[in-house]
Amino acid sequence: MSIQKELEDLIKDEVLIEIEDYIDELFEIIAAKKEDDNIKEELKQMQEMKKDFEDMLVDLVHGDIDDEECKEIIQEINDMRKEDDEDEE
Repeated sequence: MSIQKELEDLIKDEVLIEIEDYIDELFEIIAAKKEDDNIKEELKQMQEMKKDFEDMLVDLVHGDIDDEECKEIIQEINDMRKEDDEDEE
């Protein structure tokens, strides 16, 4: 499997799903009228992050991301997810 395909699968099958789930949770908090400005700001940031990853998928499809950049992005994603796991503990 190419590194581009690995990154594409990681984004499609894991990252975007996790982001969408978290966005859904934020909308539920807002719908329950328990939100504050921090929740609204977090929602905005997550929506922007989702858009960034969707744009990255487009770049992958067009071959605009080379192997080295793919490796760096995968490492950043793994680091980000590791930090989130540590924050939950």
